[in-house]
Amino acid sequence: MKRYTKALLMSLGLLMATPMAHATKAEDIQSFTLDNGMKIMVLEDNSIPNANMYLFWKVGSRNEVPGITGISHFFEHMMFNGAKKYGPKMFDRTMEAAGGANNAYTTENLTVYTDWFPANAIETIFDLEADRIENLDINEQMVESERGVVASERLTGLENSNWRVIQEELKGAAFRAHPYSWSVIGHESDIAAWTLEDLTQYHKTYYAPNNAVVVIAGDVKLAEVKKLADKYFAPIPAQAPPREVKTVEPLQKGERRVFVQKASVSTPNVMLGYHVPATSNSDYYALDLLSSILTTGNSSRMYQGLVDKQVAIQVDTYMPMSFDPNLFYVMGVANPGVTAAELEGAMLAEIKRIAEEGVTETELEKVKNIKLMGFYRTMETINGKANTIGTYELFFGSYDKLFNAPEQYNKVTPADIQRVAQTYLKRSNRTVAVLAAEEEADQ
Repeated sequence: MKRYTKALLMSLGLLMATPMAHATKAEDIQSFTLDNGMKIMVLEDNSIPNANMYLFWKVGSRNEVPGITGISHFFEHMMFNGAKKYGPKMFDRTMEAAGGANNAYTTENLTVYTDWFPANAIETIFDLEADRIENLDINEQMVESERGVVASERLTGLENSNWRVIQEELKGAAFRAHPYSWSVIGHESDIAAWTLEDLTQYHKTYYAPNNAVVVIAGDVKLAEVKKLADKYFAPIPAQAPPREVKTVEPLQKGERRVFVQKASVSTPNVMLGYHVPATSNSDYYALDLLSSILTTGNSSRMYQGLVDKQVAIQVDTYMPMSFDPNLFYVMGVANPGVTAAELEGAMLAEIKRIAEEGVTETELEKVKNIKLMGFYRTMETINGKANTIGTYELFFGSYDKLFNAPEQYNKVTPADIQRVAQTYLKRSNRTVAVLAAEEEADQ
């Protein structure tokens, strides 16, 4: 949508003014911590007769070291492959028989397991999760089977996703010290080299109850959750805390560049990566809105400046939530006949224009409204609530900060947008990656 009418802006402004607490208030979220260190947060919501359990394990690729990269993602597979009480394939079958479903994802910072189920199946879910937390069966046959699956996933992922190919190379150049330098799926040689001892020790350390935050939302009662947590989770012993990630990425002092050749690429891809602070930093909200100003919707800066002008087929931005300073990504795919240099120049021109000229109040209000609409929609469902509660607890230091998020977005000014663009989206702080079938000749 290229233009927002005054009426629409007014209606969205009313939405922004609507207190988020109208549906869920901070005091609705109750929490307790078991003696073994597992923190459990509960949101009673009887809007539907369902519930969910989100288990946030504080382990991702940032916790790995060379030689075992990709091991966090590997456990996302292994955790479904059988334990003491529920053997191979029994986790999914038991959950499905109870009317439930599940999923999982691994990031640079977390591994998260999600269970959705009818509220009356909650004890079954506790039993299933406790079994694989304490008694996961890490045997050689299963490990080799899943090792092959992950190795194949890495290969096919790189073959099929230009984003993954270019991002992997860019990360490797942008980070020289911090473990964010490798992809979540890990290096091919490390996938082939994990030992049973590596896996057993990693599971013991990082799947300890003192390394988890559990969020349960839906048609449940706190007393029932406490009773089940005491029965199933409390007996699982705590472990020594994992080692801290102490490495701090040194300041980048000049532009870095990489080129990746891939014969199947029809037009050049260009990715820019700029170092930005951790999510807990106060600049997060301004950077998040800057991302939207650049690429969200047909009225965004890069859509109008590149897609409308047929320089790019598409342009996207991405800024992962992160415990440590990470990257702000901008990626463009060139139109046929457009060179990588032309695409890069057009992308940089739009960024430079914001840094030098800033943005308008109307432009900023538009993206605030879009951001907040999405935020409120997410908080309308028990799944969205559980995921958001856990996300804020971990990345922002406390779940109650999610209730201040609308205010934090609203506080951002055009001057803040210009300041973060000038501070972070500058040449000395960026890494440029080009993906193309052939490298362009020197001029």
